[in-house]
Amino acid sequence: MREHMNTEAITILELTHEQAQDFFLKSESYFNADMPPYFNFRPILDAVKNTMGDLQLNGIMAEKKVIDCEKVNHTIHTNKDGKLSWRPLQLIHPVLYFYLVRELTEAKNWEKIKERFSKFSSNQKITCLSIPVKSSENKKDKAAQVNSWWQKFELQSIELAIDYDYLFETDIADCYGSIYTHSIAWAVETKEVAKINRSIALLGNFIDKTIQKMQFNQTNGIPQGSVLMDFIAEITLGYIDEIVGEKLSEILISDYKILRYRDDYRIFVNNQSDGELILKTLADVMSDMGFRLNSSKTKSSSDIITSSVKSDKNSWMASKGYHNNLLKHCSLIKQHSLNYPNSGSLSTALSEFHKRIVKLKKFDSTTSYSIISIIIDISYRNPRTYPVAFAILSKYLSLITDIEERTSLIKRINIKFNKLPNIGYMEIWFQRAIKSNIETITFNEKLCNLVTEPNNSVWNSEWISSKKIMRIMNTTPIIDLTKLHEIEDVIDSLEFDLFPRISG
Repeated sequence: MREHMNTEAITILELTHEQAQDFFLKSESYFNADMPPYFNFRPILDAVKNTMGDLQLNGIMAEKKVIDCEKVNHTIHTNKDGKLSWRPLQLIHPVLYFYLVRELTEAKNWEKIKERFSKFSSNQKITCLSIPVKSSENKKDKAAQVNSWWQKFELQSIELAIDYDYLFETDIADCYGSIYTHSIAWAVETKEVAKINRSIALLGNFIDKTIQKMQFNQTNGIPQGSVLMDFIAEITLGYIDEIVGEKLSEILISDYKILRYRDDYRIFVNNQSDGELILKTLADVMSDMGFRLNSSKTKSSSDIITSSVKSDKNSWMASKGYHNNLLKHCSLIKQHSLNYPNSGSLSTALSEFHKRIVKLKKFDSTTSYSIISIIIDISYRNPRTYPVAFAILSKYLSLITDIEERTSLIKRINIKFNKLPNIGYMEIWFQRAIKSNIETITFNEKLCNLVTEPNNSVWNSEWISSKKIMRIMNTTPIIDLTKLHEIEDVIDSLEFDLFPRISG
C-alpha cells in the first residue's frame, strides 16, 4: 500500500545527532503536557548543558548519591477519570535529563540507535507510526504528532479495508509504568548481549542505569511526560515488534498487517483464526518483557472502516452537536461527555464552544452560571479537558465586574476540585484562569508557587556537590515573568488548541 506522507514533519530519526540533542532540549520536548505559555524549561536545560559540558555524574555528586535519593524528579499528578485513578507526570531533574540526552545523542550512539530502529522495522508487515516528530513548519511539534497520528494511523487503517476483512485491536495495560528498565538494554544491545555484558559502557546499560537513578533505584516503569521517554519507550516497543515478526514467521502466518501507534495495536487479517493467533503471540512476547495486554480494550470487527475511526469521534460528527442557544449547546457537550468520557472529541467539542463564547460582551445572569456549572462539572469528571475548560471559565470570569461576586465563584470552584486527590495539573490551569485573582486561592502544586516565588526549585538536588550547578538549580527561573505579565486574563485558544486556525 502507498505511504501517507506528512509533509509538515519529519521523525527524529531523520535528524543528525546535534539536531536530535537540540530537539530533546526544547521546552515542549522536556515536558509535553499542555502548559500555560509562561512556563519555559529551556533556560535551565541550556544552563545545565553549558555548565556540565562533558562532566560525568561522579564528578558532581555529593557524598549521598543520586540513586539513594527519593523524589529527585518533580511529579505532577493529573487525575485520569475524576475519581480515584491518576497519572503521574514527571519533570525529570534537569541534570539527569541532560546527562541522558547527551549520551543518547553522542554521534556514535545516535547512529547505533538509528541502526536498531532500522532492524526493528525490517518486517514491512509491522509498521510503527509513533516515532516522535519534529514540525517542519511554524507549528508545535505536538500538533505535528497529532496530525501524523491522523494521517498515518487512522487513514491507513481505513485504506487497509481494501486488502483485509477483519480488524483486531488491543493495547498495553499501563505501558510506561510496566516497562522493565533492563528491557531497554535488551532492546538496544539485544537480550543476549545485555545479559552477558553488564558494563555501563554499553549504551543500553547506560540508559537503564540512568533511568534507575531518576527513580530511587527502581527498575519498574519509566517517567512519563517527556518526548525523550516517549522515544525510549519506542525502543522497547520496537524490539517487541521485531520479536513478534520473527515468531509469526516461525508459525507460518504471513497474511496480515500490524499498525502500531505507541502501545495501541491494530491487526489486519483475512482469517479470524490468524488474528487470534497473532494476539496470542503478541501476548506471549509481551509477557516475557513484563507487559500485559489490556483485555478490556481487546476487540475484533469485520467492519474495518467504522472501527478505524474512534467511536467518540464518529458519534460527535454524527450528532452535529451544535445549538444556537449557548446553554443548550453546552448541554449537548455534557451529554457527549457521559457517553465518551475523557475523549479527544470532548476536548474538540469544548474548543468549538470556546470559539463561540470568546465573542461575548456581557455576563448573562440568567444562563451564565448554569453554563459555568456544566463546564466545571465536565472538567471535574474529564481531566483531559482542563486547558480548554479553564479557558472557557477565564472568559466568563472576565465578564463578572463585581469583585466579590467573582471571588466567591473562584472559591466555590476551588472547594469543588479539592474534593479530588492529586490535582496538581488542574491547579496549574486553574491558576492561569484566575491570573489577576490568584491571591484568592492557596495552591499546593509547587509549580504554581513559582509564579509568585520564581527562584524556588521543585527538584531534589541534595545529591549535587557542584556549587556552579547548584547555583543554576537555585536561580534559573522556569517562569518567564515577561510572558506572564504580557498575557491577557482570558486564555487564548493558541495556548491550548493545537490547530486553532483549522479546527471547528
